[in-house]
Amino acid sequence: MSQIGVLGLLPGISAAAPTGEKNHFVVGPYLQNLGNHEVTIMWITHKNCFSWVEYGAGTYTSKREFGYTNGLIEANNRINKITLTSLKPGTEHKYKIVSTEILGYKGSKVEFGETISSPLYGFKTPPENEEEFKMVVFNDIHDRPQIIPQLLYRHGYTGNKRDYDFVVFNGDCFDWVTDEQQMVDHLIKPAVDIFAAEIPFILTQGNHECRGSFSRHIPQYYAYPDGKYYYAFTRGPVRFVVLDSGEDKTDDSVEYGGLSAFDRYRDTQKKWLEKEIESPDFKKAPFRIVLIHISPYHSGDWHGPMHGQQVFGPLLNKAKIDLQLSGHTHRYGTHDADANHNYPIVIGGGPLEGNRTLIKLHATSKELNLKMIRDDGEVVGKYTIPKKART
Repeated sequence: MSQIGVLGLLPGISAAAPTGEKNHFVVGPYLQNLGNHEVTIMWITHKNCFSWVEYGAGTYTSKREFGYTNGLIEANNRINKITLTSLKPGTEHKYKIVSTEILGYKGSKVEFGETISSPLYGFKTPPENEEEFKMVVFNDIHDRPQIIPQLLYRHGYTGNKRDYDFVVFNGDCFDWVTDEQQMVDHLIKPAVDIFAAEIPFILTQGNHECRGSFSRHIPQYYAYPDGKYYYAFTRGPVRFVVLDSGEDKTDDSVEYGGLSAFDRYRDTQKKWLEKEIESPDFKKAPFRIVLIHISPYHSGDWHGPMHGQQVFGPLLNKAKIDLQLSGHTHRYGTHDADANHNYPIVIGGGPLEGNRTLIKLHATSKELNLKMIRDDGEVVGKYTIPKKART
């Protein structure tokens, strides 16, 4: 294999660019993990660079931040993931991204090239004790990026104002992942074009994100806490628990060449979930919402959901969660609490016209209001969940 071919397989390292093609931003910036005091800003450059963020509260960008590992500043890379910390809650911030091309090294000396920078963008940190927020949820886009603008522009605005504070892509944004360009063109760029430079999003792993030659490189392009697809975070009155349902097939299915260990992975998540539901952040939250692509219930009798029932079901019932949001089946539906799960489950539809949905959630300190809207505007699911007394 040629050197260029080898480099093309290594995430974060550019193969040789066409002669005369200048460095540029491939995509970005896009926000991840926006909290009261911090945010992670990501972007991808065409060539290997040293990159940083210039930022500040109000209209000034007098501060500068870069990434570093083991004392070395992140450089000679394309995928940038820089976290701003010690931000003031409830405050407007301005920022821009800057990248200087690295032409090469002569011994320990670095040869720098041209510097490029973005326009100014803005974001607002949530206030302390945030009492309400709004979010929207996509699922099962399956390499149809036009769904993102179509649903957001139809149903994600009130007047000319965005009607959401963050966005969830709840799995299966791709059929299978083969390269960086697919991920950029079919998810990151459409998000950036509409909202992602100012409003954060998260991508939960669906079973189709597990497939394809590039699937193991996905975490480099998003800011997953501790590099894991399962984690928890608090936004306003809600504690979110994000679980990875993994594949729907057995680990020994011929399609995966013996390279899957999802049963063990779900067992590992079970141990983590046991600790999470006993944590102070979980217990004190007025509301608890689970995001998981394949629902352990109402998703058929494939091995994945059945094993999910076994490992997650009893814990989620014990946790007294308020709501679970899922996808996978391509059939939208709402499922009230029953003898198997003591919480409502909402499953979004997709990806074909007439079956695509946008889930909208408005959380306040007193109640959760959910609407699932079909692409034609019909409300096909609705819940109002009041705050419960916690024991």
